[in-house]
Amino acid sequence: MFQNDVMPLIQSISGIRGTLGGIPGQGLTPPDIVRFTSGFIRFLQERTGRKKVKIVLGRDARISGRMVRDLVSGTLTGMGADLLDIGMATTPTTEIAVVLEKADGGIVITASHNPIHWNALKLLNENGEFFSSSDGDQVLKLASMTDTSYADIQYLGKYSFNEQYLDRHIEMICSLDLVNLKAINLAKFHIVLDGVNSIGGIAVPALLKALGVKRIDTLYCDPTGEFPHNPEPLPEHLSDICSQVVVNRANLGIVVDPDVDRLAFINEIGEPIGEEYTLVAVADYVLKHKPGNTVSNLSSTQALEIITKKAGGKYFASAVGEVNVVELMKEKKAVIGGEGNGGVIYPALHYGRDALVGIALFLSHLATSGLKCSALRDQYPTYFISKNKIPLAPEMDIDKILRRLIDKYKNWPIQTIDGVRIQFEKEWVHLRRSNTEPIVRIYAESDLQTKADNLARKIISDVGEILNDHA
Repeated sequence: MFQNDVMPLIQSISGIRGTLGGIPGQGLTPPDIVRFTSGFIRFLQERTGRKKVKIVLGRDARISGRMVRDLVSGTLTGMGADLLDIGMATTPTTEIAVVLEKADGGIVITASHNPIHWNALKLLNENGEFFSSSDGDQVLKLASMTDTSYADIQYLGKYSFNEQYLDRHIEMICSLDLVNLKAINLAKFHIVLDGVNSIGGIAVPALLKALGVKRIDTLYCDPTGEFPHNPEPLPEHLSDICSQVVVNRANLGIVVDPDVDRLAFINEIGEPIGEEYTLVAVADYVLKHKPGNTVSNLSSTQALEIITKKAGGKYFASAVGEVNVVELMKEKKAVIGGEGNGGVIYPALHYGRDALVGIALFLSHLATSGLKCSALRDQYPTYFISKNKIPLAPEMDIDKILRRLIDKYKNWPIQTIDGVRIQFEKEWVHLRRSNTEPIVRIYAESDLQTKADNLARKIISDVGEILNDHA
């Protein structure tokens, strides 16, 4: 069940991520956790001009979560920071708690969609949002320093615990103008939920009950951290819930990742609608009631652009990464946005990917449409994405590969704000280094799955030829 190979420690502007154990600086080890937590607190102390800062801490249900929490908690209070521990909590709940508590920042202990042997520290600013590039770079710089000074006994930080923030989060969702509690209640939905044995197994049933869902069948909702399948909510990992939706004659299946910022739906005949269409469907509902602009990243389906233009708005594409999407959403005053991996960002609630608000808006859409889930999905343009990855190797010069691809396809529209994205007539391909894993991602989209797969294979072949040229 466990993968024992230690993967490189990934240091990015939003925090650190890696597999547990190994040698400091290579895997995610206690010294690395302490070092990065210290750098984060030093950054906040320098920015606020105060030694006494306040931090909100949440975590998903990963097996390593308690150990990491204890290290983070001790480091925070040891540096004089006051800590509010909200226990096992979704990432969006933690983001909201930072704002409600008027804290100086937050930490979420989660590796999101990564498998069980991974964990991470996601760092939040005072707005409950991921850091900008400049702020993140400064945290990384401070984390690399060895002159950290810890607090004397009289200046140790205070620790407090409050696990009531999920209730606050759900109350805020239910009070949103576009969340139609009456319609959801009248629809008498029967829903199957896969909580991947993490915090979603607690948070999503609580939300569904508050929304008035009549019947909830739970699958893998015991928050033990023992993931029953790969926790990334992709169709190839969802065979169990697809079967349960059919067997139980449910209206809908809902799947979330371990920290509940990604969301996927299964229709009434047991077929995933595709994580790309989570944002498309929610955006369609929002745009019907509040026309405006939308934002997603370069690796997301072009279906969002089509429905946005149809509603009279403008669509904009950002670099991959939540912080990049949020920055562009603010700049373009987008009414809805997110990422094609099932991440919905609804500014009326907060600027963060939030599966809980995504569920509430989708159920409102489904209930008011009077359609079955499959029929609702059929209303949208159909595209297929081929998602591929190549392990990073020491001999791979990513910049050189990208330059060669740009030269080869220079006659087509190319975007280079995040790797290389090449737009062909009715399809595109995007090649970029992952922010969360030691891999290169190659995504391609077309109107047929075979065409998307073939396009991705062509680019992978191009990369192979480039590598062989320099072997």
